[in-house]
Amino acid sequence: MTLQRNAGAVRRFGKMMKFGAWLQTLPGKLTPPPFRLMQIGSAFWQSRALYVTTRLDVATVLGDAELDCDSIATRVGVDADALARLLRLLSALGVFAEAGPGIYRNNQFSAFLRQDHPGNVRAMILMHNSDTMSRPWYEQLEQGIRSGTPPFELAHGEELFAHLDRAPDFARLFSEAMDSVEALSGDSFATDFDWSRFRRIIDVGGARGSKSLAILRRHPGLQALVLDHPQVIAEARTHWAAHPNPDALRLEFQAGDLLQALPPARDEQDIYLVSAVLHGMGQADCLRALRNLAQASGGRGAPIVLLEQVMPETGADLSSASFDMQMFMGTRGRERTLQEWQRMFRDSALKLEEIVALRSFGKLLVLRPQATSSGN
Repeated sequence: MTLQRNAGAVRRFGKMMKFGAWLQTLPGKLTPPPFRLMQIGSAFWQSRALYVTTRLDVATVLGDAELDCDSIATRVGVDADALARLLRLLSALGVFAEAGPGIYRNNQFSAFLRQDHPGNVRAMILMHNSDTMSRPWYEQLEQGIRSGTPPFELAHGEELFAHLDRAPDFARLFSEAMDSVEALSGDSFATDFDWSRFRRIIDVGGARGSKSLAILRRHPGLQALVLDHPQVIAEARTHWAAHPNPDALRLEFQAGDLLQALPPARDEQDIYLVSAVLHGMGQADCLRALRNLAQASGGRGAPIVLLEQVMPETGADLSSASFDMQMFMGTRGRERTLQEWQRMFRDSALKLEEIVALRSFGKLLVLRPQATSSGN
């Protein structure tokens, strides 16, 4: 029996996404090539302008008001003329609305930069544009392409996830950014999959448990065990102690490592959730993780669900190709095609039972250990 829910809505979303990907190709078709290349080459102007405006927290200062640049500048402590030029650029990009000469207000885009917006993406913008994440792109991308070494490793002397273990402030920002992924990808992982068949989620690499929490809200009978590195679990416990949530009482936290032994399933009503973790791993570690999951599931019938992007064999859209480059920048991982996933499942004694489509850029890959045949 399928675990897919909302199949019609998912199909409509898929068609809409294909149309959106086609629209993204129009600038390249309609703009003269030299000018288009200049647009791409100077795109970092826009990202840095957005980053600085987010750092200054202009959207939160504006709130629901219309303010002139002198008033905004006074509140955020910057030069008014320089701020006016910054906001003019962002307004031209569609972020913020110009209500009059030198007067600005929030619009549907800048609203997501407000600290008081529940779906804000501030942490994601601050994290990706931080010195930690920017330096590899600016300083080491060419050398990384030449050598095949992740630029983050060349810039910082270690891979991204190892760096998180040593940089608590950046690790906290990274966790906040991962929590905001739901604002980008939506909650279809919680609604387009039939979680009601299970009693416990084992959320491997689940950080603060935000994915599990989105599922628990919709299923009062569910519990979740969140497994992650010790420092991540410590931060998660601190976070929920400071931000009480009734549904979070059904989250249990345990320190652990996907590359080590995992908590074994109790029965077929346990389900392992591994969300956007394996794309950050190289081939060897990914195989090791999958084998550990297969062993933990054991003979108890507990399925394993991977929330991952599945790259097309050809014709990748801008979004998936960009995610793949980000994986190269920071890790030994990659966004994988279905054939690449299938090869690893076979090498891990796992079988792909179902692909559950979502109203998002990811898919849920449902796995179970392959049945072992007894010898004669």
